[in-house]
Amino acid sequence: MSTNALASAPPFAQTTDPGWSRPDHTNAFERFILTRMCDERDLIFIHNSARITAFLLVAAPALYLMPRRWVAWCAVPYLLTLLIGFTGRYILMLHATSHRHLFKKTHAWMNTYIPWVLGPFFGQTPNSYYAHHLGMHHAENNLLADLSGTMGYRRDSFLHWLHYWARFFFVGIPHLVWYLHTRRKHKILKLLLAGEISWYLGVGLLFFFVNWQATLVVFVMPYLVLRVAFMSGNWGQHAFVDVDDGGNAFRNSNCITETRYNHECYNDGYHIVHHLKPSMHWSEMARYYDSHRERFLREDAVVFKGLSDNQAIWLRLMLKDYDTLARHLVDLGPPRSHEEKVAFLKDRVRRRSGSLPRFIDFSRPAPSAS
Repeated sequence: MSTNALASAPPFAQTTDPGWSRPDHTNAFERFILTRMCDERDLIFIHNSARITAFLLVAAPALYLMPRRWVAWCAVPYLLTLLIGFTGRYILMLHATSHRHLFKKTHAWMNTYIPWVLGPFFGQTPNSYYAHHLGMHHAENNLLADLSGTMGYRRDSFLHWLHYWARFFFVGIPHLVWYLHTRRKHKILKLLLAGEISWYLGVGLLFFFVNWQATLVVFVMPYLVLRVAFMSGNWGQHAFVDVDDGGNAFRNSNCITETRYNHECYNDGYHIVHHLKPSMHWSEMARYYDSHRERFLREDAVVFKGLSDNQAIWLRLMLKDYDTLARHLVDLGPPRSHEEKVAFLKDRVRRRSGSLPRFIDFSRPAPSAS
């Protein structure tokens, strides 16, 4: 981006996405739990965990205890409440607490509650998110050794996305095990295997010996849905990659600003910021973006305003609806015409030359690159 373009960039108002301010009042329980927490700004995770727990304590046992012929009738309201009401908040809470522990070392056992107790009800096998996201994805930064990398795909092709999803769904865990082994990340590998074995063993016992109908609704169906959500969401976050500069977070990720999603899911829209500063607290991301607009401009970063979430980006790409994407694309520099925005976005979804990633690939991953 030229100096003239930078000088002629439009002025921007501060985003309305959430930051944090200390509450005026805390109750006795909040004061008690804050003494055990690493960061008072994460009190929202305690509140959300409590809401999720209250729902699960009533709804999940009810499905197991009710007459089996009723389970099918209750499955839809249960799953809609879980998936629409809580899943986004839960997954991004898991994301944030994977990067930054919620509780202090003196109470480290409490950090297992979100991944081990709540996780299975959302279809999340314990420790697999941490192993995949921190043990692999951030280390490889969407480059060719990233098992969830998008550079090898045409990002507006549904057939390419199906390959991407199926590779993750059917052989994602074996690939991750092999990756962690070859990278000598044995501690993370042990955590991954402990979580996977525990989930499959526990769900298997419930399915075959307790109540298969309730287990299908409470554990298996969220598992299936979550794997679609993960791969459509990650695809949306890393759809507009400059394949000539794939290691640059400004050019391999995108941001979504001014959206309800950021208020509900802890500024997850700021994915460029997250890859630049993985340990940055969620409440600081919007402020970081506001104070570094010139850098986003120089790097020709992809920023959308007002799109609902990353799944919306995925859906628009699958429909090849570049008009909607272009209307939401932020002009960080001199205004582009609508046609110029469409052409820019289409260029950013082109795939790296070569064949699709091999469906089953246990070759030693290439070294990480920046």
